[in-house]
Amino acid sequence: MMHPFLVTALMALALATGGGDPARAETSGEFGSVIRIPREAFGPDAGEITFDELPRGSRNPIYAPPTYGAPEGGVIVGFGGFFEGQAIGTAATCPPGAALTGCVIGTPLAPLRLAQTAPATQIRQDGANPHSPSLSGTPVFNGPVTMIFDRDVAGVGLAGGYFDTPQSTAIQAFDRQGRLIGGVRNLGTGMEYLALVTGDGSDRIAGVQFSLVGAEGAGFAIDDLSFGKSSQILRENVAELAAQEAQRRTPGLEAGIQLSQPQSN
Repeated sequence: MMHPFLVTALMALALATGGGDPARAETSGEFGSVIRIPREAFGPDAGEITFDELPRGSRNPIYAPPTYGAPEGGVIVGFGGFFEGQAIGTAATCPPGAALTGCVIGTPLAPLRLAQTAPATQIRQDGANPHSPSLSGTPVFNGPVTMIFDRDVAGVGLAGGYFDTPQSTAIQAFDRQGRLIGGVRNLGTGMEYLALVTGDGSDRIAGVQFSLVGAEGAGFAIDDLSFGKSSQILRENVAELAAQEAQRRTPGLEAGIQLSQPQSN
């Protein structure tokens, strides 16, 4: 059962930021039933993977809790290209200008699971990332990165980039039945932290996908992955932190950013 304080905090967040308001969705880059949050919303006991834990070149890594410094009984995280039921897109199905190798189409099958035939992910040195190494898809820095958790979590965040184009890339969260919960897009260029929590604060996220939803010329990869169950998200200040994050994004709205929904078949 969700902690009553988290319900109160998330209700306050909806009031403070106009939850469901298109203007907020545009300034925060969020869509669906999620709330964009900053890195500080993850508690000290949340899971964290930096990709330094395993050797460069590791493909489709699997992180058991001891691998990333968590106690036994924590969340196991596995990586791959996309979920079963999905595929790499085509010129007819991907957003205009998106590299086809980084665009994913289709609806994941239930129960949610990684596709064994998908292009592999791999730990790579990344000169564009000051905290290298990164986890890249295939081709290097131009393929999707998808992860699955062995138990549901409430929030996920990661450093993505290096972006040349705003709104080119998104992280999208799915439940155990393969249903899209929601996601957030990058709103700037360079390296950007993308993080979300379920709209009601519950543990419903079974997997997350990082892929192109628009044109991106610089390539992309992920680093500094954080994830947490409801009890590992800082409930007492999630509303305040998310409101501050939305306020920091206001210049994007003033610049006339136009968001486009990810395409699927």
